[in-house]
Amino acid sequence: MRAIRVASAVLLGAGALTSCVPAAGAAMRTDFGFAVEPSTVAPGGKVTLSVERNDACQGEAAVNSPVFDLVTIGPEESRATAVVDWDAKRGAVYDVRFECDESSGTARLTIAGGGPTHHPTHHPTHHPHKGVHAGEGGTLAGFDLREIGLGAALIAGSLGAAYHFSRRRTDEDAG
Repeated sequence: MRAIRVASAVLLGAGALTSCVPAAGAAMRTDFGFAVEPSTVAPGGKVTLSVERNDACQGEAAVNSPVFDLVTIGPEESRATAVVDWDAKRGAVYDVRFECDESSGTARLTIAGGGPTHHPTHHPTHHPHKGVHAGEGGTLAGFDLREIGLGAALIAGSLGAAYHFSRRRTDEDAG
C-alpha cells in the first residue's frame, strides 16, 4: 500500500514539474511547421521566416509581428526575410504569428540586449577585422534570473508537497 502512495506522490510531483516547462522552441503547435531564425536578433537585424508546406498550408502564408511589417510567403515559396524595427525594445520577447489557409500558430522572437541603441546614420566602407559576431550564445541568450528563480521555487514547492503528502499518509497509517 505504501508503494502506491509513494508512486502517486511522485507522479503528482512530476505532473507539476511538466506543467511548468515551456514548449521546445517556445512555439505553439499547429497543423503546419513554421520557424523564425535566428530566434534572438538585434534591432535592425534580419530574420528568416519559414513555413513547412503540407496539406494544412498550401496557399499564401501571412507572418505578422509588432517588430516588423507584415510578410507574405507565396504558395510556391517556403521562406521570406523580415527586417526587425530599429526601435524594438532590447531584451523583449515578441510573438510572431503565422497564418496559412485555415491554420495558425505563434513563435517567439527575442530582441538581443546591450550594445548601441541608435540607428547608424552611415555605413563605413572600411570593415576592420574583429572576428565573427555570433550572437549571444544559444541557450544563454535572454538569461532571466527572475524566471529561473520562479522555476526553482516551483520545483522545490512541488517536491516538498509530494514529500509532505507521502509522509503524512504514512504517519496516519502508523497511528
